Formats: sequence, C-alpha cells, structure tokens
Amino acid sequence: MNTHRIRVGIDVGGTFTDAVAVDATTLQLLGQVKVPTSHHHEDGVAHGIVEALDRLLEQTGHTPEDVTFLAHGTTQATNALLEGDVATVGLIGIGTGPGATLTRRLAAFRKLELTPGKRLPLAYAHVADADDAPAVRAALDEVVREGAEVVVASQPFSVDRPEGEEAVAAAARERGLPTTAAHDITSLYGLHKRTRTAVVNAAILPRMLATADLVDASITKAGVSAPLMVMRCDGGVMSLDEMRRRPLLTVLSGPAAGVAGALMQERISEGLFLETGGTSTDISVVRRGKVAVRHATMLGRTSYLSALDVRTVGVGGGSMVRIDGGKVVGVGPRSAHIAGLPYACFASAEDLRDAKVTTIRPMADDPADYAVLDAAGGRFAITMTCAANALGRVPEGDFARCDQDVALAALAPLAAVLGTDVATAATNLLDAGTDQVKSVVETMMRDYRLEKDTAVLVGGGGGAASVTPHLAAVTGQEGRIARHNEVISPIGVALALIREQVERIIPGAGQEQILAVRAEAEAAVIAQGAAADGVEVEVTVDPQTSTVRAVATGATELRTQDRAHRADEADRLRAAAMSLRTDPASVRVLAGTPAHTVYGTEVRRRFRADRHPVRVVDADGVVRLHAPDARVETTTVGRAPEVLAGLVKEATSYGDGGVRAPALRLLLGSRIADLSGVLDPDPLLALARSELRSRSADEPVVAVVEVRS
Repeated sequence: MNTHRIRVGIDVGGTFTDAVAVDATTLQLLGQVKVPTSHHHEDGVAHGIVEALDRLLEQTGHTPEDVTFLAHGTTQATNALLEGDVATVGLIGIGTGPGATLTRRLAAFRKLELTPGKRLPLAYAHVADADDAPAVRAALDEVVREGAEVVVASQPFSVDRPEGEEAVAAAARERGLPTTAAHDITSLYGLHKRTRTAVVNAAILPRMLATADLVDASITKAGVSAPLMVMRCDGGVMSLDEMRRRPLLTVLSGPAAGVAGALMQERISEGLFLETGGTSTDISVVRRGKVAVRHATMLGRTSYLSALDVRTVGVGGGSMVRIDGGKVVGVGPRSAHIAGLPYACFASAEDLRDAKVTTIRPMADDPADYAVLDAAGGRFAITMTCAANALGRVPEGDFARCDQDVALAALAPLAAVLGTDVATAATNLLDAGTDQVKSVVETMMRDYRLEKDTAVLVGGGGGAASVTPHLAAVTGQEGRIARHNEVISPIGVALALIREQVERIIPGAGQEQILAVRAEAEAAVIAQGAAADGVEVEVTVDPQTSTVRAVATGATELRTQDRAHRADEADRLRAAAMSLRTDPASVRVLAGTPAHTVYGTEVRRRFRADRHPVRVVDADGVVRLHAPDARVETTTVGRAPEVLAGLVKEATSYGDGGVRAPALRLLLGSRIADLSGVLDPDPLLALARSELRSRSADEPVVAVVEVRS
C-alpha cells in the first residue's frame, strides 16, 4: 500500500537535471521530470534542483513535508577537474630534517596537468615547527600573496600524529580560508599520494562549498525538512556536512548513481551494468551483490579516493557509423550530438525521401568517413540507435524506441552502399559498436573472475537498447534493460544508502584495533542519519599491506517493502538451480531465515573430495551469495559464540602462508553479515560476536563457512 512519504533523487547532469519521486515503502517510481541544468543562473545548479523538485511535487501531488529523503548527484566536481576550473591551493609542508626534505618535494605538484597545457595552480610554503605560530602565519602570508584561496596542511606520518596539520589548519581557518588537512582525507600512509589526494580535494573545495550552501538554503526555503544528501563516487550517499569536508568524494559519482539504481531496483547478484548515453557507455561490475570499488586515478596518478571501478567506452546510442571501401570500418567515437545532427530513425518517412549516403568529418580533425544521409528533410546521422530499432532490439515503451519502418528506411541507403540487405547492414553496424564494449566486458569479467553462465548484462541510460541487447545476443549471456532505464541515475540517487569507509594501516592488527575501525565506520554513518538498527559493516584485513578497511552502509529509515512482489518458493528454487547449473531436483534447502533461503547441492568427484556448492537467495528471488564449497550450520544467537568457535577452529587452515581462517558469513534477520575479509581466527570471532550483540538469545543464526585453500 502506497504512503504519502516519498524519496526524491535528483541527478544534475551537464545538460539536464533529472528528478524522480519514489514511494518510500514500496520503492516504486511515482514520477519523473527533466529540466535544463541551470549553470548560468545566479544561484547556479541549485536553481535547477529546486525547479525540478517543485515540478516533481506538483506532478505527483505531494508536498515538501512528504519528502522523507532527498539526495542529489552532481558532475560539478568532475567537470571542475576536467575543465581546469579550480581554486589556487596553498600547500603548507611541515617538518624538519629528513621530514623537511620529503615535504619540500611536494611543491612539484604544481607541475600536475589538469587539462592539456593547464597546470594545477599551487603555491608552496614550508614551516619547520607547526607550534611556531609566527612561522605558520608567515607561511600563510606567503601562499596568500601567491593567490591561494584554500590551504592544505601536510606532514609526514600525520596519520599517527595529526597535531601539526591540525595546528596549521586551525590558523588558516582563523583567517577565513577553507582548509584541508591531509590526514582528514585518508588515514593511509604514503605522503605523496595522501597529499596529492588532499590537494585535489582542496582545489575544488571553494566552488563546492558555495554550491552546497546555495542548494541547502534553496531546499530549506522550498519547505523540505529532510536532510539533504549527496551522491558519492562509491555508490553511496553522504550528508551535506560531510560533502563540505570532502567534496572529492563526489568526483566520478555520475556512473555511481546508475549502478546504485540497478543494484536496488534490478537486484543484480553477479554481472555487469552498462550505462549507455548518447556518446559513451560506462561499464561497472557487480559481484556478490556489491559494486566493485578501487582507488581512482586522477590527474594521471593513483589516489586514495575509493570510487567505482568504471571503464568507459566511446560508444553510445548516438554513435555514428564509419564506412570505407564498401564496408563498415567502425562506430564512433563521434556521435550525432557532437556532429549537431538528428538521428535518421527519428525523422519522418517524408524527411527521408530520396536519401543518399555521403561521408563527412564531424570535427575538423576527424577522418572523413562518417556516414550520413542527405535527404529531402535535410542531413541525418546513421546511429547505433537506428540500427537497434531496425533489428527490433528496442522494446516497446523504451526511451529510444521509434517507428521500425522509419528505421528500416534509414538503413536502406547504407545497405545499398554496402551491397547487402538492411538487416545485415544493421547487424554490421551494431557488431562494430558492441565489439569495443565486448572487449572491455571480457576484461572486467576476467579481472573479477565472473562466470559467463551467471554474469548478467544489465543496460541503463537512455541509449541502453543500442548496446546491451545486441551484446547479450552476441555473447550468449543473459541480458536485459533496466526498468525506467532513462532515469536509472536519479532512481539510484533516491535509493542509495548512506556509506562511509574507514581505512587504517595497522601492522599486526589485533581484534580490539579491528573492532575499533569497525565501530568508527558504523558511528560515521549513524552520525549522518542512518538508522542504527539497519547499519551493516563489512570489514577486510589485508595482511600484505596491513590495511584494515571497514565499509558501513545504512538507510535513513528502516525499509519495509511491499511483499506482493516477492518470489515464491518455486521461483527461489529455480534461481538457485540456475546459479548452481544443475537440475532443481538435485537442489535441497539447507537452512533459512525470514529474509533468505540457503540452497545446496553435491558435486561428486572421482579422485578428490566431493564439493558442496551453496547459494543464498533472498525473498525477491535474487542470489545474494555464491559459495563454491561450503558448510552450513543453523544455531541461535545464544549458542552462536560456542558453535562458531568450533566451526572456525575446524575450518582454519595452516600452511607456509600462515594461518587462514575460513570465509564466514552470518545470516541474521534481514541481513547477510559478510566477515570473509578477515583471515585471523581471533578477530574473526570477535567481529562475529559484535554482529550478534544486542540481539535476542533465541533468534536463529545461519553460518555459511568456506574453507580457504
């Protein structure tokens, strides 16, 4: 049953601002609007955000008081870096002796290129002792004279001893200068990488602060009392206050919104999300129900910014076909949008009368092999979307759907030039475009060890139908277009969870230190508005780098979805059998909770021990956990510490590589607590006890235990 409470997601793009309203209970789409992005208004993009919100509320019949969650994604930070529109950074290095030598080398950051021919504007000054107030004031005077609008304080080992950076930052703030302390951006070692990440954060800080203040004031004036959230580049959202501190987290957040929408709406367990626009396709990986994240590359160097692992291919719905010698030789990278031409398939039959193929250079430096139609109605581009419509690959109701007869008429002149029929010409065009995407998809599947039989291709974006259906047909993989694909990004913003990541380098980390990192991440999302009862924390300990990483996620309210859309027992069994690649008759139920069912089968092997693969399927019929060989045990919260201690002891392996505890997941209530990132038995059991804390003793717990080789 629908309520009046809604979640609003707004995606601020370079050209348009899209907004959606989603029912807070059923998570169903209620309305969507599109307005031009207001770059040149006196209130900047804030004006477009409020205009989109006003139209959305009017369209859906809601009031500002009905908004229980409001978040927006923005390309502003990304565009600022791409365009070189950044503030001059005053970098204050701190240190004496060898430390001074290290920090003085940071002045070389002024050589970093933002865009070809434009370097990062940076002024450097040095202080030996941060407690020397006159010296700090003199250093600040020096960088301000050189035009600094924002300050970064950096000192070797500030991760462990932040007092020096804090003293310089405090002095800068007293002068009204926005400031970034390097240890506030990341707690990982590596002076150069940590400082470089902080410098990029500072470079966009003034612009992002101004925007944040305008958006905040505008939303408040509009009568919305729900706290404003901002999309992060790792697929979550953060509070506006957190964005003011670390605006860098919004860089590369554009693709994150789309895959967040696919995760929540499409319930992907294993696969790839392809977000296709007019010019390009962003490809990201979902593995075990989670998006793949890695440290991003910025200004040509790796950073400590954790962002989606997104690979971009210059092929989209508007990409133009290239021909030479009577053959299709390529598609893109130029699109109809760049060439300033309409798609041929969206013309009328009369417009395409007497159409003839000619070739052009869309831009002055392009090769003159891009095919276009000169017809009665003018000049038109022959695009991926035209070919997809001609082959009937664009479903009814899709954003990119057109009259198939017109699409066939648009491809007919090209087919004549190629000496073939229309269907073959359209297929050749799509083959040339999707080959580029296919290569990247195959690479990412290898990188993340996805199996072709279980990895689904999900298309999003307005141009999804031009790439995903054909790619699925060519590769033989399951493929589909996401519901409401043209607004999947704002849907992702509306449905995203609050997220925080805490990383620490702790050599020989013990259970108390690991639990402390976990608690810090959990507290951070709660402080930003997440409901404490629903916070999930995944902890990973990397023994090679001594890195302890905790990723916490949580919703601003506990969600209870409409059960009418839930899968029945037969659907869940089919999903498990398909994932296990076996007959449903050989699959049995091993355990279950109200939210999940655990299925397993047995794989007999002649000369080795039998395997017992396991799949955990949620109430929607989505496989949430793949275990190639696991033991499943059901117990209660009261008995779990003793039972888990026995299971972990029995499954822990010992060898030349040291002690390796099993990969452990716990099914608790509606959650899967993934503890597989911890290799040491004692911290593993300590984390398990922390997950059980504050739950009733008779609550059931299902443990899925995988022995590591």
